[in-house]
Amino acid sequence: MEQNDTVRLLKECDAGTKMAVSSIDEVLERIQAPDMKQMLTKIKKDHEKLGNEIHSLLIEHDSEEKEPSPMAKSMSWVKTNVKMGMDESDATVADLLTDGCNMGVKSLYRYMNQYKAADSTSKGICKSLAGIEEELCRDLRKYL
Repeated sequence: MEQNDTVRLLKECDAGTKMAVSSIDEVLERIQAPDMKQMLTKIKKDHEKLGNEIHSLLIEHDSEEKEPSPMAKSMSWVKTNVKMGMDESDATVADLLTDGCNMGVKSLYRYMNQYKAADSTSKGICKSLAGIEEELCRDLRKYL
């Protein structure tokens, strides 16, 4: 049971890091404030680094990566492009990313509760990812 929950939790974290990187990539070139762009570039690298750790752990568990659901990616793309089409401000980017962070944190804690038998390493990674999302959400407040 622990092995199954560990792999499942790692896969959800993997999909989360990929979704975050994709979302940041989608808006990064539209950002005007240099400090905001720098912050998001750093956060993107943090997600990529954590994603690489997750990939290594999945390989150790003889498992494959997990892509974000096509529905989630499509909905994110539509929401981003509709909102940015109406207002291409940094405040709009901050609003979109804050919503994404909140959804991500909510999902991560749901998965941690769902996969209770996961090992401490995967739970730690999940908490780290949630922490990155919570920090980004706080940092984005000044741009709202």
